[in-house]
Amino acid sequence: MATESRTMHSPPHQHGHASTQASTQPAHSGPAHADHSVARHRAAVAELLTGLRSADRTETLPLHAVLGRGLAYDVSAPISLPPFANSQMDGFAVNSADIPDGGADLPVADPLPAGATPAALESGTAAPIMTGAMIPAGADAVVPVERAVPDRFPVPGAEATVWLPATAAGTFVRSVGSDVPAGELALAGGTFLGPAQLGLLAALGISEVRVHKPLTVLLVTTGDEVVEPGQPLPAAKIYDANGTLLESAMRQAGLNVLRTGISTDRPEELRALLHAHAPAVDLMVTTGGVSKGAYEVVRQAMDGQQAEFRHVAMQPGGPQGIGTFDAVPFLGFPGNPVSCLVSFEMFLRPVLAELFGSPAPRTPLRARLAHGLTSPGHKHQVRRGSLQADGTVRLEGGESSHLMHALAGSNALVHVPEGVSALAEGDEVEVWML
Repeated sequence: MATESRTMHSPPHQHGHASTQASTQPAHSGPAHADHSVARHRAAVAELLTGLRSADRTETLPLHAVLGRGLAYDVSAPISLPPFANSQMDGFAVNSADIPDGGADLPVADPLPAGATPAALESGTAAPIMTGAMIPAGADAVVPVERAVPDRFPVPGAEATVWLPATAAGTFVRSVGSDVPAGELALAGGTFLGPAQLGLLAALGISEVRVHKPLTVLLVTTGDEVVEPGQPLPAAKIYDANGTLLESAMRQAGLNVLRTGISTDRPEELRALLHAHAPAVDLMVTTGGVSKGAYEVVRQAMDGQQAEFRHVAMQPGGPQGIGTFDAVPFLGFPGNPVSCLVSFEMFLRPVLAELFGSPAPRTPLRARLAHGLTSPGHKHQVRRGSLQADGTVRLEGGESSHLMHALAGSNALVHVPEGVSALAEGDEVEVWML
């Protein structure tokens, strides 16, 4: 069985308003760094974006408008849930002291519907009570109707008796505040607001909450070899998958995406494009042009900016750019489609969840490999896979970062931690569901 990676999840980042330039250097400003770990690079991305987590980047909205957003502040319960003791079952409200160990026949009192304020229960009687109805003074337990003899409610207004078994105090009674007491923390700041969280807020009588505003991201695909889908495909050209792939992932994660046309491999054109859009965006993300080749347009366009290009010990997605352009946070992802998506999933998406509560973080699961694999021991490898109904995960495609068909046929990312060079069929791995 593989040892679980220590670099899978970065430690909690200290939130604050640190400078977005704290961990970067001007592009091409010195010798290349040794490979950074996944955790180290993720922490750098968190530091880069921390300055965007501020009070002026929040807004108060009604509940119907905040699905999928991140809660900006702690919310304390203004009332207790439940606000009054009520019945957990359809049955008979009783005072447990009125029923001996062998059970007893009790006269049936007036029924207690949900939503009504009941009169006190007379000693020695049993009152038909509906689920959710307030427990009357003098009662301390509920006997389910199916345990009564007869096992049905009498006709309202008719004189009747019912035999009930002995019942302990508190049985089938929801006590005041048993879900959450008034004044206690209901939801912590940074909580992802899904249906359950919104239901809780509604149950507490809260109609609006303060949430983080979604970031606006400039997404730029680069490369002379790239053509927009739907256009003729000349020789030596490829269609742009990265723009659609990343825009979809970003929008699914709750970001506002400003997508430009494909930028050429001329640094001055890319630089002009970034200058033009910088005032209107919170973050810039580029794909391609971040490696060490001769025509790496993003690296060239970042000359004079506070940006660094490094290699992360990860496969795919090793080459990464990070820093600022005109003081706007910048991330440069590799150009291969699988590499850029893995970069988003490993670095940007989890940091957004950590800092802003949205999107919901990927839940790590454990699964057994359907077949063996090999991995470069000095890198954290991320493979595409399909989690099967039997709890095993089957790898889709090979290690290459251009295999879009394999990505489209996958439902999970399979993690092979740094330091592991081979795993056998049946070994456990961590998977993130996509």
